[in-house]
Amino acid sequence: MATMPRVSIQTADFDLAAEVAALRAGDGGVGAVTSFVGTVRDRDDGAGVRGISTMELEHYPGMTERAIEAMIDEALRRFDIRAARVIHRVGLLQALDQIVLVAVSSAHRGQSFQACEFLMDYLKSEAPFWKKETTPEGARWVDARVSDDAAAQRWGLSTRNAVAGEGA
Repeated sequence: MATMPRVSIQTADFDLAAEVAALRAGDGGVGAVTSFVGTVRDRDDGAGVRGISTMELEHYPGMTERAIEAMIDEALRRFDIRAARVIHRVGLLQALDQIVLVAVSSAHRGQSFQACEFLMDYLKSEAPFWKKETTPEGARWVDARVSDDAAAQRWGLSTRNAVAGEGA
């Protein structure tokens, strides 16, 4: 089994190929690896007007890692997976930068896909990160979206983050 840390909160970028190779290294039982890489969208409006110029992410060191570790433990209980790795970047990011990686290994693809989606839904709705976007109109802290809460609720995660009428 992989011996690398399961959670990394970092300012540095990550290499998907290296992370997947490390996740499956030495584990002959791995038949599938599922990964999700999220990037900072610039939200071009289609008319060439750019939206997000930068995104800044903050967290509480120690608390954030413990919370994500607990969700990886929950994924290991819920799904037949062999290992998981979550990397989340913090600090100032530019449009098109990689922001998050969730990678999951398992014997079969179905459990790997489900666990990856479960972990990503948790990260979007419950993980203790604070996000500020800068657009041509200025900077604003981003509220949780109703759609993120709904995705987490599919897994039985109770969330009440989104402000009524905000996002979808």
